[in-house]
Amino acid sequence: MKKVLTIAGSDSSGGAGIQTDLKTFAACGVYGMSVITAITAQNTVGVLGVENISEKMVREQIRAIFDDIKVDAIKIGMLSDIEIIKIVAEAIAIYKPKNVVLDPVMISTSGFDLINSEAKGILVKELLPKANIITPNLSETRCIIYQIDKNKKIELNNSRDMEEAGKIIADFTGNHVLIKGGHLLDRPCDVLVTKEKKVFFYENERIETKNTHGTGCTLSSAIASYLALGYPIEKAVEKAKKFITNAIRNSLDIGHGCGPTNPMGEIYKELDMIRNK
Repeated sequence: MKKVLTIAGSDSSGGAGIQTDLKTFAACGVYGMSVITAITAQNTVGVLGVENISEKMVREQIRAIFDDIKVDAIKIGMLSDIEIIKIVAEAIAIYKPKNVVLDPVMISTSGFDLINSEAKGILVKELLPKANIITPNLSETRCIIYQIDKNKKIELNNSRDMEEAGKIIADFTGNHVLIKGGHLLDRPCDVLVTKEKKVFFYENERIETKNTHGTGCTLSSAIASYLALGYPIEKAVEKAKKFITNAIRNSLDIGHGCGPTNPMGEIYKELDMIRNK
């Protein structure tokens, strides 16, 4: 069985972060492992608090995995501490995993900065070039381009703008970039720019639901899973896009706020069919 590691924070409500990563790995048929970088107290309404794991413990978690188990892919999520960003970058340089998927969680969907400007700069300059593919949303894409070239301004109003931005980032990182356009005003679309500058457009189905908590985590974890299973980048993204669409379609209306996507939704349906036979 292929083995995939998530390096991310813990979501106590189970809707994002480590928890949804592991659910996604299981649903995609790979074995999931985790390095926890932070503990959050959160629910469907919001985040009550965040506490970083110590740098020593993050480093020891990484070493414990790589000293014992072959890692076929890594998914990296939110890294809120500068030293932890450096530790993760150092680990990739040392262990040289084949597939690294980085979800550069810097800005929330509502536009709130999740890490400070210094941490953003280190993330972009030291970690992004070490990832095989990065998966920024529109706000994060603007932030990355600003860190690359503070004089460069780019609008992200449509898929062609996203293609231009993807090429800028691909030039800088030397790797693949998937820009997520679920919040475009016109028809939503994700754009993949490969390191060879091939461009793939993935039109999104807009599903009417407020329950989309954990969408980015689920998508990047699915991409990591399919890369571990041996799919080429464009096929891995295509399969991951179908996976997240099903996860949103099967989302759970729990709590008083925005409920989570449901990576296990299709499996639950199959189990119900088996039980009802």
